[in-house]
Amino acid sequence: MRSPSFLSRPLPSLLLLLLLSPSLTRAQVLLEATLLGPSGSPACPEECACAPGGQANCSARALPAVPAGLSRRVRALLLDHNCVRSLPPGAFAGAGALLRLDLRENGLHTVHARAFWGLGALQRLDLGSNQLETLAPGTFAPLRALRVLSLAGNRLARLEPAALGTLPLLRGLNLQDNALAALGPGLLAALPALDSLRLRGNPWACSCALRPLCGWLRRHPRPPETETLFCVFPGRLTLSPLTAFTDAAFSHCAQPLTLRDLAVIYVLGPFSFLSSLAACLALGSVLTACRARRRAAVRRPPRRPLLHPTPAAPPADPGSSAAAQA
Repeated sequence: MRSPSFLSRPLPSLLLLLLLSPSLTRAQVLLEATLLGPSGSPACPEECACAPGGQANCSARALPAVPAGLSRRVRALLLDHNCVRSLPPGAFAGAGALLRLDLRENGLHTVHARAFWGLGALQRLDLGSNQLETLAPGTFAPLRALRVLSLAGNRLARLEPAALGTLPLLRGLNLQDNALAALGPGLLAALPALDSLRLRGNPWACSCALRPLCGWLRRHPRPPETETLFCVFPGRLTLSPLTAFTDAAFSHCAQPLTLRDLAVIYVLGPFSFLSSLAACLALGSVLTACRARRRAAVRRPPRRPLLHPTPAAPPADPGSSAAAQA
């Protein structure tokens, strides 16, 4: 007896659940449907626990890497307290709709410059309590929608503007408990929406490099956070609060170059270089020619004087000789 033709065809996963499990409630079926992606593939990785709303909980599961199988259904990915030591390029491929990413306490020490590519919708990123010492230029450049970034509890000794890039929507930046003595020049200027900056637990050095930071703290007072920030003068043991430094305290520091100054440098720089090069070549040619003449003069043999023949004496007159004898 042949089976009906409709049983030989693949049924959608949701319809299959309804047929095989008629006792399931509607809520259970809808929950199961949300956990299944296209063609019945899971919206969350197998190592994680899925929850309504697109949250994938992968916390504390001893994962050595970012789990595979991420999809656009995942809105929040919790990977904290695992063993993810490095993030390769495209580590979160397929999770283009991700809004929150938690990578705390993984022993993370390497983040590739293209690790966060494809996460243009990400709003919250937590990389706290890891072992990051440096960040490659452009690491956070793809995260144009980022609102909150935490780098607290790492080993960062310097944070350059090239690593953060321009994050127009970033409002909160946590840099607590690192090894920062200063922030890279222009870093705060590239974060126009920033209004929360946590800086405690860093060995700030009292120097001209703190000028932008001190100015930002005066414009964004956040007591008692700002009252606990101190810096140390090199070679001294005294602490000074960062908020005590006014613009007058940095009067001895060199002023940063403006856009006009940079334009003049870029325009006149190559011209002056080429002019100097041409002058050096001309002077070198003259000096080489003079030395060649001197060497030729030394090697040339001295001129010999011309020998003129001595005129022969006229023959003696016989008559005069006979008279002389008489």
